[in-house]
Amino acid sequence: MFTNTLYYGDNLDVMREFIPDESVDLVYLDPPFNSARDYNVLFKQSKRDENQAQITAFTDTWQWSKRHYEEFFDDPKNARLYDLMSALHTILGQSEMMAYLVMMAPRMLELHRVLKPTGSLYLHCDPIASHYLKVLLDKVFGPTRFRNEITWKRTSAHSDARKYGCNADTLLFYTATDDYAWASQYTVHSDEYLARFRHKDTDGRPWADFDLTAKGLSGGGYDYEYRGVRSLWRCPLETMRRFDEEGRLHFTSKGGIRLKRYQEDTPGVPLQSIWEDISPVNSQAAERMGYPTQKPLALLERIINASSNPGDVVLDPFCGCGTAVVAAEKLGRHWIGIDITYIALDLMISRLLGDFELKRGVDYDVKGDPKDAYTASKLFEQSPKQFEIWAVGLVGGVPQPEKSGDKGIDGKVYFQDLLGNLQCAVCQVKGGHLTTGAVDAFAHVIEREKAAMGFFICLEPPTKGMYNRAEEIGFFDSPSGRKIPKFQIRTIKELLDKGNDFDFPIGYSLKSASGKRLTRDKDQGKLEM
Repeated sequence: MFTNTLYYGDNLDVMREFIPDESVDLVYLDPPFNSARDYNVLFKQSKRDENQAQITAFTDTWQWSKRHYEEFFDDPKNARLYDLMSALHTILGQSEMMAYLVMMAPRMLELHRVLKPTGSLYLHCDPIASHYLKVLLDKVFGPTRFRNEITWKRTSAHSDARKYGCNADTLLFYTATDDYAWASQYTVHSDEYLARFRHKDTDGRPWADFDLTAKGLSGGGYDYEYRGVRSLWRCPLETMRRFDEEGRLHFTSKGGIRLKRYQEDTPGVPLQSIWEDISPVNSQAAERMGYPTQKPLALLERIINASSNPGDVVLDPFCGCGTAVVAAEKLGRHWIGIDITYIALDLMISRLLGDFELKRGVDYDVKGDPKDAYTASKLFEQSPKQFEIWAVGLVGGVPQPEKSGDKGIDGKVYFQDLLGNLQCAVCQVKGGHLTTGAVDAFAHVIEREKAAMGFFICLEPPTKGMYNRAEEIGFFDSPSGRKIPKFQIRTIKELLDKGNDFDFPIGYSLKSASGKRLTRDKDQGKLEM
């Protein structure tokens, strides 16, 4: 198994082929769900028999497929769940929710298989599916392995017609065994609590006094006399003596004994199962990538800090724009990310480069994407859009996920010239038949967008006439005085063989994904912003 690896493909296939038993310390998954839509959508009855569930970066529509349901029962790896899925089918019928559970069930079995005995799993979901998913996880992990249902308040308010506002997500927390990694997390104390620390020692340390008696507490206490004071105490005599030797007893003017607790020794309030202190990624957030289901980095940092140790392996099988991967890298963990869309992988590659200066093939690996012209052509046949996104990623470009009409722009490469000016090269990707007219059309796009240059990426070899026409389009005048072709053509084979050899101005620097860079603490594996 390779850690620090991004996989393109169906996570079920990737886990079965590449991830061994008991090799992962922590799983976080945020599978697509319909939180942005009417919650009743998952229960609608499909009128079509053979529609495959579509999972893309921007939509998550679950459509009933009789064939996929039958395939689930044909696979002996799923035998542990046959009875549960049959029962759920009796309840839910041929609904979108049943299609969702048919998709999720075998993946839960694989995630349980790859998890170490000391490992944990956090499943991020919405309220409409959480109870079905909990039943599924109870079957896979066992009901005694359930630890918490965490409620994350993702926004302060939400306007929903004819019902209470839906402003929270659910995280289901399970462990492989009872012996699992755990580090308690804390939230800050209230101002009212901190105001209690009004006393100060001779060295200036603030402290507050707390009751040491057990009067009124259920379970009783310890009855003895200490320093002339007899009471029912919370601690045994040996502990009372230790407190005294450490100077942590406060003898009151009324003859009582109270415990001195220093403010510096209070890490905070132990974290509860309702999380209200982490804001969502809004339109103004510095970490915002423009990915619709992006989760805040602080949320993943909390989970990783609580349920793993530095050097552990974190797996996200639905990694989207890669927040779990970024948090794992930031906190000194190894990681595995899997996604079925190239726009997700492209965003993750950009984040790892921009935030940590990590380069694919050097600092981490990418598997499942085309490695030669033949496999690239197969991707084009399978999904022209995914081929387009992948090709733009080869040159460090930002894919254009939605086209408003046919504007002829498949991606943009942002860079700074020697004078520090932000420049843009537009990209167009062609997988099919090529003509000289395609050059003329893209030349018009470059002019219309006032772009510095245009990068034309093609699967098939261009004609000689296309090269001749591209040369006639002119040059980009760089601040260094060097003339750079304004229209440049590269084949997929050339980009795979030579790397990104499009001609940029000397001294150019690609714009990072997030505009910031994270730095590691060498000793602790912790990174500072």
